[in-house]
Amino acid sequence: MKIGIIIETKEPEKAWNAFRFAVTAKKQNHEVKVFLMGEAVECEGLTHEKYNVDEQLKTFASLGGEIFACGTCLKSRQKEGTDTCPMSTMLDCLKIVEWADKMVTF
Repeated sequence: MKIGIIIETKEPEKAWNAFRFAVTAKKQNHEVKVFLMGEAVECEGLTHEKYNVDEQLKTFASLGGEIFACGTCLKSRQKEGTDTCPMSTMLDCLKIVEWADKMVTF
């Protein structure tokens, strides 16, 4: 199955669970793409004493999961895209929605 995930939060427990879901789906051989929107563009590098979001994000990427970061959201925070989370557009988000069999938002 093709699963699209939109993450809109950098709240550690919620973002951690979103990426845990993405990792689980990849490990079950699903195709998974994640689009980071709003404050979620700050998830890369995000750690917490209990919820290590960055670790789950990196695990997802290491399994071949694709991550896209909203360019407008990055720019509003004076941030750039990275190799793991490249700067993307709403058109990229739309393409994920069109591509996916199922969409999940966190």
